[in-house]
Amino acid sequence: MRRLRNWLVNLVLICAVIVAALLVVPLLLGYERFVITSGSMTGTIDKGSVVYSEVVPADTLKVGDIITFTPPAVYKVDDLVTHRIHAISHPHEAHGNPVFRTKGDANADPDPWEITLDDGKAPLEKAHIPYVGYIYLALAIPWVRILLITIPALLIGLLTVISVWREAGREAEAERQALKDAHTAEKEAAEKPKAAV
Repeated sequence: MRRLRNWLVNLVLICAVIVAALLVVPLLLGYERFVITSGSMTGTIDKGSVVYSEVVPADTLKVGDIITFTPPAVYKVDDLVTHRIHAISHPHEAHGNPVFRTKGDANADPDPWEITLDDGKAPLEKAHIPYVGYIYLALAIPWVRILLITIPALLIGLLTVISVWREAGREAEAERQALKDAHTAEKEAAEKPKAAV
């Protein structure tokens, strides 16, 4: 039982370290994290992947780069979009700012919008990890977070109580055995014939 408890504690700690590393380390290195929730980049970045991006100046971006952005409000797309730059233009009315046309790799046609980056910067995809995004999506659900914390804590607590109870039982049995042995020794000593002087 103690071995099972130790194994469970180690498993929980390892999982916590991995999740913490995925959450904290990229942020410490200056990367932003995005979870892919649609299939528009399937084949390159599949649904459920986590994308790690570095914010770079807009004038350093080139065709083929994958960026994350907010589409123009007129298109009523509330979520951030991670798509590849399909074309770049510099129209006069953009006042020297590049205008980007994007496209999802799995989409047949380019996106309907053209975007300019108001702050002159955009998160440029540097790496992505498949499937890890599902962990982030699950952790965003309150009852899942509660279960992930409560169930391991309850199991560890239960295994600790059982282990302590068994240890206490072993100690009580050892004390009973010691008293029994002492009683037997006294009885044998009393029954021994005394030597005459």
